[in-house]
This record gives sequence, structure tokens and C-alpha cells, in this order.
Amino acid sequence: MLGTSGLLLAALACSGPDGTGPESPLSMSGSGNVGVAGNSAGGGVAQAGTGAEPGSGGNAMGGTAGASTAGAAAGGYGGASTGGAGGHSAGGSGSPTAGSATIENDRFWLDTSGTPIYSQGGGVLQVGDTYYWYGVKYGGAVTYAADPHGKVSDTSFQGVTTYSSKDLVHWKLEATDRLANAGGWFGRLGVAYNATTKKYVLAAQGGGGLYFATSDRPTGGFVYDNVQKDLPGIVNGATGDQTIFQDDDGQAYLISSSSSGRSNRYVSPLRAADFLAAEAAWFVYKGGGREGNCMFKQAGTYYHCSSDLHGWNTSQTYCVSATDLKGPWSAEFVLAGTEADYSHVTQTGFFFNVKGSQQTTVIFAGDRWADFAGNGLGYNQWMPLSFESGKPRFHSLSAWTLDPTTGTWSVAKQNNWVLNPSFEADRISVTTPVGWKATNSANAKGARNGNWAWQLSGNSSVSQSIAALPNGTYTLAVWAKSSAAGATLSIKNHGPAAQSTTITAGDTWHQVKLEGVSATSGTAEVSVTSSGQTVTLDDFTLIAQ
Repeated sequence: MLGTSGLLLAALACSGPDGTGPESPLSMSGSGNVGVAGNSAGGGVAQAGTGAEPGSGGNAMGGTAGASTAGAAAGGYGGASTGGAGGHSAGGSGSPTAGSATIENDRFWLDTSGTPIYSQGGGVLQVGDTYYWYGVKYGGAVTYAADPHGKVSDTSFQGVTTYSSKDLVHWKLEATDRLANAGGWFGRLGVAYNATTKKYVLAAQGGGGLYFATSDRPTGGFVYDNVQKDLPGIVNGATGDQTIFQDDDGQAYLISSSSSGRSNRYVSPLRAADFLAAEAAWFVYKGGGREGNCMFKQAGTYYHCSSDLHGWNTSQTYCVSATDLKGPWSAEFVLAGTEADYSHVTQTGFFFNVKGSQQTTVIFAGDRWADFAGNGLGYNQWMPLSFESGKPRFHSLSAWTLDPTTGTWSVAKQNNWVLNPSFEADRISVTTPVGWKATNSANAKGARNGNWAWQLSGNSSVSQSIAALPNGTYTLAVWAKSSAAGATLSIKNHGPAAQSTTITAGDTWHQVKLEGVSATSGTAEVSVTSSGQTVTLDDFTLIAQ
């Protein structure tokens, strides 16, 4: 299953300390208004400051963002450049500020009423100082959030949800719209503001084609307009996956792959007069099947990104780039930082930009649905990107702070520094989990939550090297079941001498801890070693005290 950091009092979350029950939403200190005018986007957030009604962002419901921890050689929290293919993120923007909020992944998020957020395959739109998050609620989402075990493949359409927030943390449910003529499958939607018609236009897969609906306000209330059955310029006339991207000049585009194999990628302008039809597509590139197609823009460069064709499942992220939407486009490359845990155990969902007074931060909105099972806790996982020498880097973080006013972000003290800590990223039976080294072992069913745990048999081990670990004092922990005593949980290469503790025998899950671990070298290697025992492991954590 997917581990939770478990130490944040306030989070975009609804799992309790053991990851199974509801807890509080994300905490914040201050409200951090954004105050962006205009009607443009540049990376997935349409900024439609046109006098529309902003919704309430909700009340702060948790503690304040904590002070940053000094990090000496490794850079400390909030700005450590950790780099490396398997490492954590580079380049947060310093310590948490007065307006920053803490985003905690790997759990189900709650809205301001305490209800789980149900928003899949959507996008974020900014109107003045308020963000609106649109997505789909499916029948199985409620079932799996209540009991995150097994597979729940109920994709029955329950409505389009609209949430509002001023801080990207506290989300108020504004509406759940049951749209007319949706018919069969409905999903992969986006919303853009058309300045000519002064309408909020929703485009989605639905009704047997490209489904359009409109509203006079950003807070929902969408009404069916039409379904476009044949999309010009796209092989087979239909999309495989899709999102909506709105550029800085206000023009909106459909970002997609082709249906029936999804080997072709496209950009289709929406009709400028009203955004209620897709015009002839511009071909981007052809290659292996890709889904989860979405786009962001940074410093004049467009990035068309997607995932492996795994059926709503985890993947490293693939991108091509260009300075013009008509190309030429670069060769496909893997987004740096997504390799070691397959994009924080997600599939590409959408991107959006937070444009602050000090910088613009691009947020990767990862999709962890996988037919409502198999990838552990939480449906939505949001991570920041940074840009190093003009190249984007993904930061796989379980906890990070963001100030929408300044646009700055930092790694939170509560971040879990172990990648793929719950062995869910691989999706299938393997003998070496991605991001780890292993001997004489394999993943196994029967996880604490989700789908997979890791099992050692005989003389065996599993280990992970962690780079650019901020100096400080940590607790290393893992949940375990063991056929006999004698296996060990260890940490080494962290500065002081190696430390270890014995895993006791037991056929029920129990947590094993090494507390007071002093890290001074900027690195660490964590491991479990068995010497004849059968040991099942789940939910590693390495978190600052």
C-alpha cells in the first residue's frame, strides 16, 4: 500500500494516523490570496478575472505551517537541491512563509465539510484570487475511499464536481452537476473561460464524442450544449485521453491522443468564438501508446506530456517540448524525477500554474485512481516542478508547502524521504521494486492498505539509497509481519555509525522504529535484512523529528 507520513496534523487528507479513517484537511497559516487578473492561463490555470462570482475558499482547519529546519550541508528544508534520478526534489524556494499551506499526499483529501474530495480527470481554473477545481465523481470512488482494499471498478457517472479555494488547500464543494445527455462513459474534462461569450465552457469525453456544456459562473451549474462526434485531424475522429489547456492569450486547446491505440498525440484549437467545437488538430508526434495527455507552459516553452498505456495506472511521465504549438516538437523524454517511483505512484492527470509575486510554480496533478484500487491511499497527488537550466524536474514529495501569493514552495519537515515506500508503483508482480535494490524477495498481496507489500524469504534484503537528505534527527520506521524474530531494520551511510533494530515475530502488522537517527552526511541507506525468516513489509517512512 501507499504509506502516509502520519505526522501532519493538518493535511489535504482524510486518513487517520494509521491511514484508514478520516482526519483533518490540510493546515495553513494565513490565507495567501493570489489576486491575478486577466483571462489567460499558460499552463492549465485559466485566469478569468471578469467579475464572476468567486466561491468561498473555506476556513483554515488545522495548525500553522511549521518553521523550517536548518539543514546545513544538505540544504535544509525548503530549498534543498536533491537531484538525482532516484532522489527527492530540487529547489524549493526557501522556508515556509506566513501565507503558505502544507500539501500532504498519500491520503484521501477532505473538503471543508469533512467529506472526501471526489474529483477525477479534471483541471483547475483561476478566477481572480480563487481557484476552481473541476472533475468527475464516479460511483466506485465513494466505495474505495471508505474501504481502500481490493478493486472497485464502478465508473458510473455521478456528476461533475466543482470545488473552490483561495489557498489550494481548503476546498469547498460548490456543486455536483448531473449533466443531460452524458450517456455511457463520461470523463477527462476541462473548463476554460471564453471572454467573448462570457461563458465557462466545459469539454469532456461523453455522450459518444466530445461533450460541451456551459455555465455563466465558475461555481458550477453547467448546462449541456452539444456533442461533437467527429474530431477533424484526429485518427479515428476521437480522443483516447484528453485535457484542456488555455494559453496566455486566452485561446483554449484540446490536448489529446488518438483513440484505438493512442499512438498519435495532438493539439486541437477550440473554436475561438465560443470554445464549443474542436477545430482541425495539429499533429504533435507518433510513437508508443500514451494516455493521460496534458500540457503545461513555462517561460515560453510548451510541454505535451503523457503516461504509459497502462489503463489508469502508475507510470513515469513522458514529454515533448516546443516553443510553438504547431511545432517543431522535441524528441520524447522522460520527465526527470518521475523514474524512481513512477511519478509518485500516479498517472499524469493535469498541470496548472501558480503565478505569484516572486515566481511561477508549475504543479503536477497526479491521478491515482487505477479503477479505485491497487495504488493505495488518495486519489489526487500534487507535486511541484522546478526548472534546472531550463529543464523541468518533478519532485516526489509526500509533504510540501506552497504560498499562492508569492508562488514559492518548500519541502515540508513532515516529508517522507523514502520513495515508493509502500511498493505500489510497479503494479505487477516483480522481484525488485522500482527505486529499491532487493535479493531473494518479491512483492506480495495482503498489504495493510492498497494492493502490494514486500516479502523477504530466507536470506534476503531490500534497501534504498537516499540522496541529499537534509541534516537533522529522524525516525525510520516500517510496518512488518515476521515468521520469527531475527530480521533487522537498519540505516547506514548517514554520518554516524550504522544503526539497527530487530523485527519481532508476529503474524499481524506491527510498526518497527529506529528513533533519534542523526543524519549529517546528506545521504542514507535504509534496509531490512532477513536471515531465514519470512518477513512481510509495508509503509517505510524516514521523517524528521
